[in-house]
Amino acid sequence: MQNKYKVLFVSGAILLSGCQLPNPYTGEAENSKATNGAIIGAIGGAAIGVASSSKKDRGKGALIGAASGAAVGGGIGYYMDVQESKLRQQLKSTGVSVTRNGDNIILNMPNDVTFDVDQTVLSERAKSVLNSVVLVAKEYDKTRLNVIGHTDSSGSDSYNLRLSQVRASEVAQYITSQKVSGGRVSSTGMGESQPIASNADAAGRAQNRRVEIMLTPIG
Repeated sequence: MQNKYKVLFVSGAILLSGCQLPNPYTGEAENSKATNGAIIGAIGGAAIGVASSSKKDRGKGALIGAASGAAVGGGIGYYMDVQESKLRQQLKSTGVSVTRNGDNIILNMPNDVTFDVDQTVLSERAKSVLNSVVLVAKEYDKTRLNVIGHTDSSGSDSYNLRLSQVRASEVAQYITSQKVSGGRVSSTGMGESQPIASNADAAGRAQNRRVEIMLTPIG
């Protein structure tokens, strides 16, 4: 009986330590509601796994039960929570921001990470960053990746739209070239239509030149 409780405690601790996300305002690690649900589900699942396994297989049964319980307890929110945490780890200090909007995760890749001014060839730095995204995308294959290109307001509307489309396509093609299913990846260009800063100065224009990757759950 003592070993049973030990297994349950360890299973819960693994879920708790692995699924904490940094609060964007305080910087402190904390659990989302989905993660808390997953932890409860994991502990319950581990208990079932222990009870339904032979004495020698109880440890294995607990881990399998914990994984199943976590998925049920947390659902899509938990799946995206863990994926967000992995992306933050992989993209730390790359210049790429990771934000959350409901069940969607948005990666904002500024132009100095991806393309030179007026260029459509991915930089080596961009490929390195995308390789990190691909690692997570392969692990969490129940997620779509929509690549969205944006420009500043310099140049004509038609030129900017075309430039943003080509850049988004380049990023999407690189992701699929790294063995991510093409059915999960799409691309679109928004041109200058969705600025996040003023185009009146160089600093604002630099922020507007970006590629975003929006990760959304499948189904």
